Amino acid sequence: MNVTILWDNFLEEIKKEITSLSYETWFQDTHLYALENGKATIIVPMEIHKRHLEDNYKDLIIQTFNNLAGSNFEIEFLLQEEIDEKKEIERRKEEEKEVIIPSNNNVQSNLNPNYTFENFVVGNSNKFAHAAALSVAENPGKMYNPLFIYGNSGLGKTHLMHAIGNFIVQNSNRRVLYVTSEQFIEDFLGINTKDDNGNNFNYIEYFKNKYRNVDVLIIDDIQFLGGATKTQQEFFHTFNTLYSDNKQIIISSDRSPDDLKVLEDRLRTRFCWGLTVDIFPPDFDLRVSILKKKILGGAIEREIPEDVIEYIASNMGNDVRQLEGSVNRLLAYSTIMGGQEINLDLAIEALKDFINKGVTEKNDIQKIQKRVAEFYQISSEDMKSKKRSANLAFPRQVAMYLCRKLTNESFPKIGMEFGGKDHSTVMHSCEKIEREMKTNKELAGTIEKLMKDIK
Repeated sequence: MNVTILWDNFLEEIKKEITSLSYETWFQDTHLYALENGKATIIVPMEIHKRHLEDNYKDLIIQTFNNLAGSNFEIEFLLQEEIDEKKEIERRKEEEKEVIIPSNNNVQSNLNPNYTFENFVVGNSNKFAHAAALSVAENPGKMYNPLFIYGNSGLGKTHLMHAIGNFIVQNSNRRVLYVTSEQFIEDFLGINTKDDNGNNFNYIEYFKNKYRNVDVLIIDDIQFLGGATKTQQEFFHTFNTLYSDNKQIIISSDRSPDDLKVLEDRLRTRFCWGLTVDIFPPDFDLRVSILKKKILGGAIEREIPEDVIEYIASNMGNDVRQLEGSVNRLLAYSTIMGGQEINLDLAIEALKDFINKGVTEKNDIQKIQKRVAEFYQISSEDMKSKKRSANLAFPRQVAMYLCRKLTNESFPKIGMEFGGKDHSTVMHSCEKIEREMKTNKELAGTIEKLMKDIK
């Protein structure tokens, strides 16, 4: 989790709740230092800040911070000198630790060594999930347990899960196991297998050792446990055993825990104990970055022009696998055509049967931001900035309203495209513009004109 972005968002929310004088006196010079072991450590400038914030604002801080973090952190206020003392103590402890020899047991772990943090392309749509995954990899069983990652197919959930596992295997001697939910079901059904004496004790022992005697359990596509009642019961007990032993659990799904109606309530409740993060479809810029990473990472010697990359990013949808597959198809088509030069015309011909007709030329939200910015004579960057002056705040609210009306994007996704604004800020902006349009005919006319231009 990016502590800087989280704290900036927190301060924006606090500004709305207290006077500017109180904010400048008690909050302006504070910083979020770390999130560790369920505790948020906040650096304050003086001892008086510690006492005043504890006595007068702690409840507000806890409520606001945990709403943004999506977790349940305790709050600790420290001076910089106290932080420095802690660092020195931890440094001495590290020097006293025995050297751990990493145990790279990729075969037993079922991990794909090609999926790492280094080759995961980060953008606005996945940076929170990436930061959370890295935090878990660095502190398994301590930071967010369980970590629940959800999003549509092909957005990078599996890549992140393997990256966590590979990082842990390479940097510790912890035992890691990655399985799909289908594999878990298959292994559980094997319990019914009897030996020559009509017993299944050996297999039961094997099953429990495989799933409960690990330090990190990674299970992909948990939604496929739906309908398998007895398997859900076994996973419930496996989950409880690992969790009580502070072993890290990482789960992925194509939907949020609240939407997993096919699973038992007691399982869905446990999935929310740690941190739940979602991955949004990549915007145009991220799709371009993914394609360039694929081209470089694949050691493709032939040059692919920028306009071809942008054409693919604009027309091949949001599925990362589909984006990567389009590059392979283009290269194969060029080879079959006698090594023909790769240009835009060739790309259009090669991919004509695979174009996603529903994808627009560029990210819809970015197009709306650009059009509104032009109308109000500000820059697109102002749309994403934290500046709150009226000449910027109102156009930003108009743009958020139009994004909600003209796209199918959620409040959190729209907020992310506006510099990481909270979903409540987007909701407030939409409601405000909706109200003002009822009494302000000039504004209603402007909104109508902008809608026509954008469409």
